[in-house]
Amino acid sequence: MSITALETATPGRALRIGLWIAQILISFVFISAGLVKLLTPIPQLAAMMPWAGEYSETFVRFVAVVDLAGGIGILLPALTRILPRLTVLAALGCAVLQVLALVFHISRGEAPVTPLNVVLLALALFVLWGRNGKAPIAPRQV
Repeated sequence: MSITALETATPGRALRIGLWIAQILISFVFISAGLVKLLTPIPQLAAMMPWAGEYSETFVRFVAVVDLAGGIGILLPALTRILPRLTVLAALGCAVLQVLALVFHISRGEAPVTPLNVVLLALALFVLWGRNGKAPIAPRQV
């Protein structure tokens, strides 16, 4: 293998590994947050996240389901290679959700809780960029 071929192959592999790591991290955070919001009684949840006690239980549980869908969607279609294009859509959804979360928290004066939202937004945009064009996942051949 020539040096040129090695140099060309390495960034592609590094990009793919970086995308998988980002997808796993996003999936873990979104699924964890979704399960907490879905399974924790509202009074307990409000002690951890004050906004949860100020909005309807329906809204809080809806946010939980959205978190779960994003966490599953950003990883499962790519892993199974069944409709892997859904991973791109999930990354877009996760990015939009983080923008909305940033606006929500900043409007409530909760700027100190937003760094995680910024990191998740950056990771989601990275996955969106990477899986949409630079390193897409090929669908499974039947």
